[in-house]
Amino acid sequence: MIDWSTCPAVSRDPERVSGAWVFRGSRVPVAALFENLEDGVLISDFADLFPGVSLEQARAVLEHAARSSLATA
Repeated sequence: MIDWSTCPAVSRDPERVSGAWVFRGSRVPVAALFENLEDGVLISDFADLFPGVSLEQARAVLEHAARSSLATA
């Protein structure tokens, strides 16, 4: 399980988006990035599809996930 609390690109509010982790300053769930990537959407296109999310935020989330998976391996 990834500890998103240490990723500055995301936030969580129990009263918004059912308490899901979202990109900071938006209502876009972090899970949407991974779902779109699985469907073949490019990261740059993801940032275009979700105006509240910057390319830098999306990259930060992927880097955080990669570091987290290496730490548990």
